[in-house]
This record gives sequence, structure tokens and C-alpha cells, in this order.
Amino acid sequence: MKKTLWVGLTSLLFVILAALVVFWFGKPASFRGTSYGEPYPAAPSFGLTRSNSETFRLDDQRGKIVLLFFGYTSCPDVCPTTMAEMKLVMDSLGDAADTVQVVFISVDPERDTPEKIQKYVEHFNSNFIGLTGSMDELQPIWDAYGVYRAVNETDSAFGYIVDHTARVTLVDADGNLRLSYGFQTPVEDIVHDIKLLLK
Repeated sequence: MKKTLWVGLTSLLFVILAALVVFWFGKPASFRGTSYGEPYPAAPSFGLTRSNSETFRLDDQRGKIVLLFFGYTSCPDVCPTTMAEMKLVMDSLGDAADTVQVVFISVDPERDTPEKIQKYVEHFNSNFIGLTGSMDELQPIWDAYGVYRAVNETDSAFGYIVDHTARVTLVDADGNLRLSYGFQTPVEDIVHDIKLLLK
């Protein structure tokens, strides 16, 4: 009787331990960025002329993860910080960086020419793409991605500054809006999410 009870208790303990292991270690990994709700919406398509006169179309990036950021080359702090973080993301991905494209779109078309914005992003990584256009071309893109933009006159050396949304938007390889990241999200969180998507 005691032996049977002992075997029963041992078996129960084993089942409980197995359940705890599955609970703690078997849970699927979760994303660290802010996720769009399922079904994931298609990323608004757009096309803009690059500095080499070729047209960049978001739809042509299918099969790659796109990290999209809206900023400007005269930005004193947020934009260079974010681009430096995007460089670290790409460096951390190693060979997997070939499956990721960073795209920087201007919120300051008055000062950002295609050549100027491309040179700016290449300072951080030669594979980054910088895009700009006319107000008529950019406004629908800003609207589609919910980008806030306001021009403020200042007495600083920068001239006027442009207040703008400071989020990185991740478009997945299927062309869907998948995740977004607030300003100064830890680089390791973005890398973690990209690796999860590439599995």
C-alpha cells in the first residue's frame, strides 16, 4: 500500500514538474515592439525617386524586412540617434542584415534633396536608403503612416526645426505593418524581433 502511494505521489510530482517546465520554457517567444493587431494591415505602398534617379517602391521590397523612419537631415538629435541605432541593429544581425532594409524618409523636403538625404544615411550605413520628394508626393505618405509634422522657427544655427513622429515602423517580408518602436527602444529588442520574424 505504501509502495503504491509512493509511486503515485512520485508520478504526480513528475507530471507537475513537467508541466512547470513546459509553462516556463515552452512558451513561444513574444515580440518586444508594439504589435499591430491581426490580421496585420498591408503597409501603405509608395514610390519616390532616389538620388540615382531610380524609383524606390516599397512593394519591391517583398521578401525583406523594412525598417522605416521619418526624419530629416538637419535634425539635431532624434534622427542621428535613431540612425546610429539602426546601424547597430544591422551590425548585430550579421549575415541576416541582407534580409533587412533601412529606409529614411524626409519630413523636410524644403531642405532635403535626394542627394543630400542619401549622403546623410550613408554616413551611418552604405546600404541605407534615403528618400525625399515634393510636398505633394510626401504628404500622402506621411498621412498614410500617421506621421505628425510641424515646422517651428528658431534662432538656432539649424534654422527652423521640424517636430515629427519619432517611431521606427517594421514592415514584414510579406509587406504588412507588423511592429513599431518608440524613440530609443533598446537595439537588442529590435534585433530580437527581427530574428524572431526570420525564423
